[in-house]
Amino acid sequence: MESVVRGGTKWKRFAVVMVPSVAATAVIGMALAQGALAASFAVSGQSFKVSADRLDGEGFVQYGGLDAKAGGAPEPVAVSGFKKAYITKMCQSVVVPVPGFGSVSLNLHAGTDGASDPNKRVEADNLYIDLNQLDADAEFKDINIGVAAGSTNKAQGPATTPGQGGPALPNSFAQEARVATLTDVKQTAWATSAGTFKLKGLSMSVKAGVHECY
Repeated sequence: MESVVRGGTKWKRFAVVMVPSVAATAVIGMALAQGALAASFAVSGQSFKVSADRLDGEGFVQYGGLDAKAGGAPEPVAVSGFKKAYITKMCQSVVVPVPGFGSVSLNLHAGTDGASDPNKRVEADNLYIDLNQLDADAEFKDINIGVAAGSTNKAQGPATTPGQGGPALPNSFAQEARVATLTDVKQTAWATSAGTFKLKGLSMSVKAGVHECY
Protein backbone atom coordinates (compact mmCIF):
# COMPACT_ATOMS: atom_id res chain seq x y z
CA MET A 1 0.00 0.00 0.00
CA GLU A 2 1.34 3.45 -0.91
CA SER A 3 0.20 6.85 0.27
CA VAL A 4 1.21 10.28 -1.07
CA VAL A 5 0.77 13.50 0.91
CA ARG A 6 1.54 16.95 -0.51
CA GLY A 7 1.64 20.46 0.90
CA GLY A 8 2.18 22.02 4.35
CA THR A 9 0.84 20.46 7.55
CA LYS A 10 0.93 20.95 11.31
CA TRP A 11 1.72 18.02 13.59
CA LYS A 12 -1.85 17.67 14.87
CA ARG A 13 -2.92 16.81 11.31
CA PHE A 14 -0.10 14.81 9.84
CA ALA A 15 3.28 16.10 10.95
CA VAL A 16 5.84 13.80 9.47
CA VAL A 17 9.56 13.77 9.71
CA MET A 18 12.54 15.51 9.30
CA VAL A 19 15.91 16.30 9.19
CA PRO A 20 18.38 16.22 12.00
CA SER A 21 20.37 18.81 13.84
CA VAL A 22 23.80 18.66 15.41
CA ALA A 23 25.85 20.16 18.19
CA ALA A 24 26.77 23.81 18.02
CA THR A 25 30.57 23.63 18.09
CA ALA A 26 33.12 23.00 15.37
CA VAL A 27 34.86 20.26 17.37
CA ILE A 28 31.70 18.20 17.76
CA GLY A 29 30.68 19.03 14.19
CA MET A 30 33.90 17.58 12.80
CA ALA A 31 33.54 14.42 14.88
CA LEU A 32 30.02 13.98 13.56
CA ALA A 33 31.26 14.47 10.01
CA GLN A 34 33.59 11.52 10.53
CA GLY A 35 30.81 9.41 12.05
CA ALA A 36 32.65 9.32 15.39
CA LEU A 37 29.83 10.40 17.72
CA ALA A 38 26.25 9.74 18.58
CA ALA A 39 24.31 13.00 18.41
CA SER A 40 21.76 14.57 20.72
CA PHE A 41 20.76 18.20 20.24
CA ALA A 42 18.29 20.67 21.73
CA VAL A 43 18.19 24.45 22.13
CA SER A 44 16.92 25.44 25.57
CA GLY A 45 13.44 26.91 25.34
CA GLN A 46 13.34 27.44 21.58
CA SER A 47 12.91 25.72 18.25
CA PHE A 48 15.31 25.66 15.30
CA LYS A 49 14.84 25.42 11.54
CA VAL A 50 15.98 22.65 9.20
CA SER A 51 15.60 22.28 5.46
CA ALA A 52 16.63 19.65 2.91
CA ASP A 53 16.15 19.00 -0.77
CA ARG A 54 15.37 15.34 -0.07
CA LEU A 55 15.26 12.73 2.68
CA ASP A 56 15.16 8.99 1.90
CA GLY A 57 14.27 6.96 4.99
CA GLU A 58 13.84 3.32 5.93
CA GLY A 59 11.96 1.96 8.94
CA PHE A 60 9.87 5.08 9.59
CA VAL A 61 7.81 5.53 12.78
CA GLN A 62 5.92 8.55 14.12
CA TYR A 63 3.80 9.31 17.18
CA GLY A 64 2.67 12.22 19.36
CA GLY A 65 4.67 13.36 22.37
CA LEU A 66 5.53 16.24 24.71
CA ASP A 67 8.88 18.03 25.05
CA ALA A 68 9.70 19.56 28.42
CA LYS A 69 10.62 23.27 28.35
CA ALA A 70 12.59 25.03 31.07
CA GLY A 71 10.30 27.46 32.85
CA GLY A 72 7.39 26.87 30.48
CA ALA A 73 4.55 24.56 29.52
CA PRO A 74 5.43 21.31 27.69
CA GLU A 75 5.55 21.60 23.89
CA PRO A 76 3.36 19.18 21.87
CA VAL A 77 5.45 17.52 19.17
CA ALA A 78 5.43 14.75 16.62
CA VAL A 79 8.32 12.36 17.30
CA SER A 80 9.54 11.00 13.95
CA GLY A 81 12.05 8.18 13.72
CA PHE A 82 14.06 6.40 11.03
CA LYS A 83 16.09 3.25 11.30
CA LYS A 84 18.20 4.64 8.42
CA ALA A 85 18.07 8.08 6.74
CA TYR A 86 19.89 9.65 3.78
CA ILE A 87 19.63 13.43 3.42
CA THR A 88 20.48 15.59 0.41
CA LYS A 89 21.44 19.27 0.78
CA MET A 90 20.71 19.68 4.47
CA CYS A 91 20.66 23.07 6.21
CA GLN A 92 20.17 23.79 9.90
CA SER A 93 19.89 27.23 11.49
CA VAL A 94 19.69 28.34 15.12
CA VAL A 95 19.19 31.99 16.08
CA VAL A 96 20.21 32.87 19.65
CA PRO A 97 19.55 36.29 21.25
CA VAL A 98 22.62 37.62 23.08
CA PRO A 99 21.91 40.35 25.67
CA GLY A 100 23.67 43.60 24.85
CA PHE A 101 24.73 42.37 21.39
CA GLY A 102 21.73 41.19 19.39
CA SER A 103 20.99 37.98 17.51
CA VAL A 104 23.67 35.44 16.60
CA SER A 105 23.01 32.73 14.00
CA LEU A 106 24.60 29.29 13.74
CA ASN A 107 24.27 27.79 10.25
CA LEU A 108 25.23 24.28 9.25
CA HIS A 109 25.24 22.83 5.71
CA ALA A 110 26.01 19.25 4.68
CA GLY A 111 25.27 16.80 1.89
CA THR A 112 25.33 19.63 -0.67
CA ASP A 113 26.62 17.36 -3.47
CA GLY A 114 24.32 14.47 -2.58
CA ALA A 115 22.07 14.92 -5.61
CA SER A 116 24.89 14.20 -8.07
CA ASP A 117 26.74 11.66 -5.87
CA PRO A 118 24.69 9.48 -3.44
CA ASN A 119 27.88 8.74 -1.48
CA LYS A 120 28.00 12.42 -0.46
CA ARG A 121 24.59 12.49 1.24
CA VAL A 122 24.21 12.94 5.00
CA GLU A 123 23.70 9.55 6.69
CA ALA A 124 22.01 8.84 10.02
CA ASP A 125 21.18 5.65 11.94
CA ASN A 126 18.34 5.47 14.49
CA LEU A 127 17.37 9.09 13.93
CA TYR A 128 14.59 10.70 16.01
CA ILE A 129 13.28 14.26 15.60
CA ASP A 130 10.79 16.15 17.81
CA LEU A 131 9.02 18.62 15.53
CA ASN A 132 5.89 20.75 15.48
CA GLN A 133 5.82 22.11 11.92
CA LEU A 134 6.60 20.51 8.56
CA ASP A 135 6.21 21.54 4.92
CA ALA A 136 7.21 18.91 2.33
CA ASP A 137 6.10 16.60 -0.44
CA ALA A 138 5.91 13.13 1.15
CA GLU A 139 5.52 9.59 -0.13
CA PHE A 140 5.10 6.52 2.12
CA LYS A 141 5.21 2.84 1.20
CA ASP A 142 3.56 0.09 3.26
CA ILE A 143 2.11 2.55 5.77
CA ASN A 144 0.06 1.69 8.88
CA ILE A 145 -1.78 4.32 10.95
CA GLY A 146 -3.26 3.82 14.42
CA VAL A 147 -3.34 5.06 18.03
CA ALA A 148 -0.28 5.04 20.30
CA ALA A 149 -0.62 3.11 23.55
CA GLY A 150 2.23 4.92 25.34
CA SER A 151 5.30 3.59 23.54
CA THR A 152 6.28 2.07 20.20
CA ASN A 153 8.36 -0.99 19.38
CA LYS A 154 10.98 1.30 17.79
CA ALA A 155 11.22 3.94 20.54
CA GLN A 156 11.62 2.80 24.12
CA GLY A 157 14.29 5.06 25.62
CA PRO A 158 14.13 8.60 26.98
CA ALA A 159 14.30 11.45 24.48
CA THR A 160 17.75 12.44 25.77
CA THR A 161 19.27 9.09 24.78
CA PRO A 162 20.97 9.31 21.35
CA GLY A 163 19.41 6.90 18.90
CA GLN A 164 16.22 6.37 20.90
CA GLY A 165 12.93 8.22 20.88
CA GLY A 166 10.93 9.28 23.91
CA PRO A 167 7.73 7.49 24.95
CA ALA A 168 4.58 8.12 22.97
CA LEU A 169 1.77 10.25 24.39
CA PRO A 170 -0.99 7.75 25.31
CA ASN A 171 -3.93 7.69 22.89
CA SER A 172 -2.22 10.03 20.42
CA PHE A 173 -1.71 9.20 16.75
CA ALA A 174 0.85 6.65 15.63
CA GLN A 175 2.04 5.47 12.23
CA GLU A 176 4.84 3.51 10.62
CA ALA A 177 6.02 2.83 7.07
CA ARG A 178 8.64 0.63 5.46
CA VAL A 179 9.92 3.51 3.28
CA ALA A 180 9.41 7.29 3.49
CA THR A 181 10.60 9.85 0.93
CA LEU A 182 10.33 13.60 1.55
CA THR A 183 11.32 16.38 -0.86
CA ASP A 184 11.57 20.17 -0.52
CA VAL A 185 11.57 19.83 3.27
CA LYS A 186 11.12 22.80 5.63
CA GLN A 187 10.56 22.17 9.33
CA THR A 188 10.80 23.55 12.84
CA ALA A 189 12.05 21.17 15.54
CA TRP A 190 12.72 21.20 19.28
CA ALA A 191 15.17 18.31 19.63
CA THR A 192 16.83 15.47 17.75
CA SER A 193 18.97 12.43 18.50
CA ALA A 194 20.75 9.81 16.41
CA GLY A 195 22.79 6.71 17.09
CA THR A 196 25.31 7.83 14.45
CA PHE A 197 25.41 10.91 12.23
CA LYS A 198 27.72 11.35 9.24
CA LEU A 199 27.82 14.82 7.68
CA LYS A 200 29.43 14.74 4.24
CA GLY A 201 30.83 18.11 3.10
CA LEU A 202 30.22 19.81 6.44
CA SER A 203 30.23 23.63 6.46
CA MET A 204 29.53 25.55 9.69
CA SER A 205 29.38 29.29 10.31
CA VAL A 206 28.46 31.70 13.09
CA LYS A 207 27.27 35.19 12.08
CA ALA A 208 25.82 38.25 13.73
CA GLY A 209 22.18 38.88 12.82
CA VAL A 210 19.35 36.58 11.72
CA HIS A 211 20.34 34.11 9.00
CA GLU A 212 17.96 31.17 8.69
CA CYS A 213 17.67 28.25 6.26
CA TYR A 214 14.30 29.54 5.03
